[in-house]
Amino acid sequence: MNVIVVGIGFMGAGLVRRLARQGFDVTAVDRDRAALDALGDSFVGKKVCGVGFDRAVLEEAGITRASALVSCMGSDEANIVVAHVARSMFRVPRVIARLHDLSKAETYRRLDIQTISPNAWGISRICELLTYQQLDGVYEVGSGEVNLVRADIPALLNGVTVRELTAVGEIQIVSVSRDNQTFIPTQGTVLSDGDIVYAAVATSASRKFKQMLGIGE
Repeated sequence: MNVIVVGIGFMGAGLVRRLARQGFDVTAVDRDRAALDALGDSFVGKKVCGVGFDRAVLEEAGITRASALVSCMGSDEANIVVAHVARSMFRVPRVIARLHDLSKAETYRRLDIQTISPNAWGISRICELLTYQQLDGVYEVGSGEVNLVRADIPALLNGVTVRELTAVGEIQIVSVSRDNQTFIPTQGTVLSDGDIVYAAVATSASRKFKQMLGIGE
């Protein structure tokens, strides 16, 4: 998979290093040569110095054969331009843009551009940590309509089945961790006190899932 990352700041640098370690064909793009040099000799991907929304720079980065592009510069305006060019001009299949100002999310959605907001994620994580009651958000899917959550099975629910914690179209248990092993359960899997379950939960069903687990508001 060929991935172009535009903007090699703290987030971009971490992203290209990780993708490269995972075997992706990665190209790092930044207008600051020092940022590219800071990736070091251990970075096996390609480096292109230039403005991320310049067509010639993107073509040098291999955008015509790219499977995905991630724009994570410090400016929302620059990110949206890069993402729009990648999507509309070069038809890159997957385009993701870093978003700082949440009020601009609708603009990205109209352009069919997926966004990731460290600010929104950070706010959510702080709220979760402050209000944690045996239920912990792990990952927000899409624009927040679905969340992957982690929950500890309390003694009160010892012996219940996965089916009893499932609501079609709203709540689905996707894995269970028990005795340092994780497995995908069936509807008939019996849960035990101390099990850790991971569930895909529609945002609108969060309260319902808490009630199933006996967690107070």
